[in-house]
Amino acid sequence: MNGICAHPGCTLRHALARCLLTAAIVGGPQAAAAVEDALPTLHTNEQAIEELSRRTALDIGNVGEVFRFVLGALPARVKVYPTENYYYFHFHHDGIRYAGNLRLAPDSRDRGEIAFIYFKAATVWQQDEVDHYAVLGEKDGVKVEKVGDLAYRVSTGNTAVVFELNDLSAVRPPASAIEAGERFIGPVFDESGIRFFLVFDDRIKQFHYVLDETVPVNDELMRPPGLGHILLGRRTGFAFTGDGGRKILIGVFGPNTDENNDLDGPFDQLPDNFIEGDVLRDALVASNPAIAGTIDRYGNHRGEDTREPIAPYLEYYAPEDLDAADKCVAEAKGGPVYECLERIGGG
Repeated sequence: MNGICAHPGCTLRHALARCLLTAAIVGGPQAAAAVEDALPTLHTNEQAIEELSRRTALDIGNVGEVFRFVLGALPARVKVYPTENYYYFHFHHDGIRYAGNLRLAPDSRDRGEIAFIYFKAATVWQQDEVDHYAVLGEKDGVKVEKVGDLAYRVSTGNTAVVFELNDLSAVRPPASAIEAGERFIGPVFDESGIRFFLVFDDRIKQFHYVLDETVPVNDELMRPPGLGHILLGRRTGFAFTGDGGRKILIGVFGPNTDENNDLDGPFDQLPDNFIEGDVLRDALVASNPAIAGTIDRYGNHRGEDTREPIAPYLEYYAPEDLDAADKCVAEAKGGPVYECLERIGGG
């Protein structure tokens, strides 16, 4: 299966689905859209408990039935925000939260195929190893049709939904986000709601994620006590260089990675629809020559269900774990921090 990661602790579930919601089944894509003059959406514990308490007739082990339920619960048109083309969802069945996704991968959607997976959502204290997964197409009574440059209609029976993929083709980083000797690989829209520029430094053979500040950042970046050179996302826990200029992702909160949720970092949201030629493969091979000849242009390992990971950042479990990274940023004095980060295990 394409788009599967090779992140430490990564399983089929980790690559094909995330545990938490990016766009709710019933909420549709409007939940993520920026509406400047709207009031917030109110969520109550009453609603959550009543949804949790419902008992349903859904045959949870029947992949076809669950697929029809998911597709039928969506509006006629949805927006797929993450750039690896995963449309995430969750629902509750008999008091248990299930999570999953539908994926229109760039190398299979034009063959009329869509990947579908769901499972009992993981927590830090448990992970169910049973995944319900299928690649669905004509043979399964599922039709996938291209109806626009980045739009696909998925239908089964009398139900049809158009999936609008996130068109970031015109996105280019400002000059301040790219330095001499670096290449822009493509724009990343992470399921956390944060946008990045994926950049490769040809001098030191290293990737990095530069925060895209050309759009509003869906977080509050704060200066943690005791860390004078790092900014920390209050909502996401993403840690960035914070000495002025561009902001480079240097850390993610470890428990989010352990839970495989939507705040575990952008390693699994590469700019698949916007990769030109072999630019990503060439950069991956330059950073790790041992994989030459083993990956395709998207970084998928041929004959395996894994994808070469791009995670040039630390995992931390408390802000004080970033002390060494804070010193790296201070030492860099506005320059590259990667050599120092590599010494402490984050490059």
